[in-house]
Amino acid sequence: MSRNVLVPIADGVEDIETVTIIDVLRRAKANVIVASIHAKLDIIAARHTNIVADKLLSECLDLQFELIALPGGLPGAENFRDCESLIQLLKTQKESGALYGAICASPAYVLETHGLLQDIAATCYPAFHDQLKNKSKINARVVVSQNCITSQGPGTTLEFALALVELLFDKSLREQIAEQMLLI
Repeated sequence: MSRNVLVPIADGVEDIETVTIIDVLRRAKANVIVASIHAKLDIIAARHTNIVADKLLSECLDLQFELIALPGGLPGAENFRDCESLIQLLKTQKESGALYGAICASPAYVLETHGLLQDIAATCYPAFHDQLKNKSKINARVVVSQNCITSQGPGTTLEFALALVELLFDKSLREQIAEQMLLI
């Protein structure tokens, strides 16, 4: 059974995180929709990689997702933070009990800023740890707390993406994909 996943993108997102999240979830056969928060399909990532979205975020506002996963990077996370329609989608996701996640700068800049980490343990890129209110798990590479998944940054992206696969599907598929990718 396919799962609908939204991966928002914005100018300045972290290249590795964005592509890895999309790649691993598509290997799991999730229906991944890459959506630009801007009024254009193509964005320029933090390391100058051109990434082309499937749709504009404005075309996704009436869709339901089993997961919304935010890459990090700056100024990408700042662009996410300032996108009202994305924040509303994330709030609806949290309230419904559906999965949402973020990596690198996005847990601090987006989730914490908009109250999406209330009563939730999280981690983020170490330079932004001071922005998280709940510091109980800030040193963990990947944190699952309630229906929220967070991770530290580029070097933890594969672990983060595989955790998303396990939560969306099951541990067996996570292990299968990890084996195919020569991680185990």
